[in-house]
Amino acid sequence: MAAAAVRWLLTVAVVVAPLLAGAAAGGPLSTSFYNKKCPNVQGIVRAGMASAVAAERRMGASILRMFFHDCFVNGCDASILLDDTATFTGEKNAGPNANSVRGYEVIDAIKAQVEASCNATVSCADILALAARDAVNLVRVSVHRSPKLHNLPCPCLVCLQVTEVDTPTMVTQLGGPTWTVYLGRRDALTASQSDANANLPGPGSSLATLLSMFGSKGLSARDMTALSGAHTIGQARCTTFRSRIYSDANINATFASLRQQTCPQSGGDTTLAPIDEQTPEAFDNAYYQNLMSKQGLFHSDQELFNGGSQDALVKKYSGNAGMFAADFAKAMVRMGAISPLTGAQGEVRLNCRKVN
Repeated sequence: MAAAAVRWLLTVAVVVAPLLAGAAAGGPLSTSFYNKKCPNVQGIVRAGMASAVAAERRMGASILRMFFHDCFVNGCDASILLDDTATFTGEKNAGPNANSVRGYEVIDAIKAQVEASCNATVSCADILALAARDAVNLVRVSVHRSPKLHNLPCPCLVCLQVTEVDTPTMVTQLGGPTWTVYLGRRDALTASQSDANANLPGPGSSLATLLSMFGSKGLSARDMTALSGAHTIGQARCTTFRSRIYSDANINATFASLRQQTCPQSGGDTTLAPIDEQTPEAFDNAYYQNLMSKQGLFHSDQELFNGGSQDALVKKYSGNAGMFAADFAKAMVRMGAISPLTGAQGEVRLNCRKVN
């Protein structure tokens, strides 16, 4: 993104109150949950994420992945953040998470700032939900004059606003959509390594497995294909895609050769490669373009475009970044509503790594 050019920043505001009206027996999630109790929480979380992403661009993808791995294991309850104790073995060292999920210290730092402002009020689960949203959207811009807001016609569920910013002097962004985060989650009192091993789809998953595992969480096939677009950012370890680049037939030969240069058939397990070779630090629709040219890094990625039920949607997303952004935002809200603890359930942890 050239520093002197006019910028168009896409904001997707998703209106999905009906999805969350009955989020749990303990009470609904709400957009205004902390308005009186901790009105600055969203600003605190965003500032923390801005600092983290400025220090390491990869951290945006890491926090987004952490939220996904939290929600898919017994709901969005911050159980992934709990350290092991004498009474339970938690999720951090489960197969899909060990030496893989990262960014716990970022959530710790944000939690400390939130506690300093609003003690014992905001759950770790809500902090993680907000951080994941900001991880995707985060944009920091210095401008010489006020931005102009343009309202565009919008469909019933998704409203688009485009902000035009002239002559910015500094931009750090992943460039993804934003969405309204519904709040009021509480934190789990326990965690389960076995549940994490059982509930998180792996990089070798088939399309049928992906559809089944996402469906078991109340997410549609369209949600699954949109959420998989999170792989437009981030990096992966050689061990997670080695079988893909050496064994799969439906892979671009040039792409496979490129990845084999740094991921040998044995050794180098922790060597990293960008999941999206085209634009590894931009949250865009290049991931779907990669799939159409057989350049999905994971077997599970390429399953979305391999003669199956999701081929048509992948084609649409590959040519329509706005459609992908809108669907991704809506799917993130739905994922954030998976089995939250609310009301008197769970607790508000003072330290995200341990129960009170």
